Amino acid sequence: MARLLSVNVGLPRDIAWKNRTIRTGIWKSPVRGRCRVGRLNLEGDGQADLGGHGGEQRAVFVYQIESYRYWQTQLGRADFVHGQFGENFTIEGLPDDAVCIGDRYRIGSAVFEITQPRVTCYRVGIRTNEPKMPALLTSSGQPGFYFRVLIEGEVGAGDEIVKVGEAEERMTVADISALLYSPNHPRDRLERALRIRALSPGWRASFEALLQSQGAGTGSSGNAGLAPAAAAHQVPPGFRPLEVASIDREAADVISLSLQHPDREPLPPPLPGQYVVLRLPRTDGSPLIRSYSISGPRSTQGYRISVKIEPDGAAGNYLSEHIQAGDVIEVSSPRGGFTLQPGERPVVLLSAGIGATPVLAMLHALAAARSTRQIFWLHAARDGQHHPFASEVRRLMLALSRGSSFVCYSKPDPHDRLGEDFDALGRLSQAVFEDIGIPHEADVYLCGPARFMADMKQALAASGMAPERFHMEIFNGGESLMPGIVGAAMRAPHPPKDAADSGPLVSFARSGIAAHWNPSAYASILELAEACDVPVRWSCRTGVCHNCESGLISGAVAYEPPPLDQPADGNLLICCSHPVRDVVIDL
Repeated sequence: MARLLSVNVGLPRDIAWKNRTIRTGIWKSPVRGRCRVGRLNLEGDGQADLGGHGGEQRAVFVYQIESYRYWQTQLGRADFVHGQFGENFTIEGLPDDAVCIGDRYRIGSAVFEITQPRVTCYRVGIRTNEPKMPALLTSSGQPGFYFRVLIEGEVGAGDEIVKVGEAEERMTVADISALLYSPNHPRDRLERALRIRALSPGWRASFEALLQSQGAGTGSSGNAGLAPAAAAHQVPPGFRPLEVASIDREAADVISLSLQHPDREPLPPPLPGQYVVLRLPRTDGSPLIRSYSISGPRSTQGYRISVKIEPDGAAGNYLSEHIQAGDVIEVSSPRGGFTLQPGERPVVLLSAGIGATPVLAMLHALAAARSTRQIFWLHAARDGQHHPFASEVRRLMLALSRGSSFVCYSKPDPHDRLGEDFDALGRLSQAVFEDIGIPHEADVYLCGPARFMADMKQALAASGMAPERFHMEIFNGGESLMPGIVGAAMRAPHPPKDAADSGPLVSFARSGIAAHWNPSAYASILELAEACDVPVRWSCRTGVCHNCESGLISGAVAYEPPPLDQPADGNLLICCSHPVRDVVIDL
């Protein structure tokens, strides 16, 4: 007979971890007497990270006493208490390899349905004092599972767990977990999983992504069900020598370099919105690594990149002062997940300053296809002298039957003509979006300075657009994902304190930071990136979730612990890797 052994609740609390403060609800304590179960939670319980825990599909986390006994033996531990794994229900008699997604149970006066396995994160490692626990839970096939509450009621320790229904398609919790996290993703089993109506939307989306990657016929590697968008479109590591065919002045502070193969061989075609990484020599021996969006049309004959020349910009000034037509520089293959998506929805290309470069490539693609989509080009500049690509954009807009543009100048000079060179004085805003009539269902591609992008996100949301329609390119690194971290000061990337002067050189391409690897100071490339305040994304920190998957632009790494499923060729997991020679990473 299956029984409920303990009901455990706890509210989020702040704890100290690695010189940081974490807010977490993983500390649960047994409840005395009966406990009310609501649609989203148990009375007295809470989750700090609602992105990864809680909600209707993850209202109650369940873990088995049989798994407790397994870990006590495996780890030689005798100190576990009910709630140790963050579970709300400690139960007996429902092992992960026997119960199925969609099975329904009555406990007390409440009825529950299994929706998904647990998605482990680093906090279970903190709670159990075993940092590898996120990987161990998943690899062992004993992750535990979540209940959805079908009928609210009361439960208590000692209640019998009675099965009252089951899914037609029988796949156990352990099967579903392995299907996503192991290297094996058979198509027939993915299709079976997607026939389970009770399967939570998040897991459903992961399996759909895996199916789509198999159906694309590209032979792509890695786990499409886990890899973040930033790690999509992987390409082989390495740089190739490209010749500078021409250098053109686009604005007072912007130049474009057209690059081609020295022998005129074809190059990998970029997707509209992607960028390349340049490796430029320096007199001190360590190279300058910088990323630049491809600003021209999609072509296998060459790439055009456009560079803003800042007074203190090392790479921009090097290109402006030392590179001439005919010179050869080292360039990566095109990469990046900020790309124009197919479909028929309206498109908004929204930029400021040099942020125009990736969305200009998208405009080239739309114009070349004579797209009939509704297309808005919205751009903010200081004045005409600092407005690159103005005539080029006007020419491209003529090819679009439903295209319109709107340009704001914040400080036009006397030669700038209102109604010809620009459309309004000031800045882009919610009022501008509403006056123009941007459809709420449009896909928005946004690039520019950090403050501009934050203001535009707020203005777009206030005008009624859904955040999932926003696509953003951040030049100096991506958006961070550090679940549970509170009060962390945002600092510009910088070399680490007490930097080493030997060892493999780790270069973070988008942040413009390089540091020598010091194995006595860092257990992973992730820890080095954190020491440099490079924006990073992570959750498990043990090679399970792939949130940290990033592009490996050049070099090679080794893993410890080994990831459960390898990243795509040309990518790496920074949370459990270290360099074996100099590496350049797309962060």
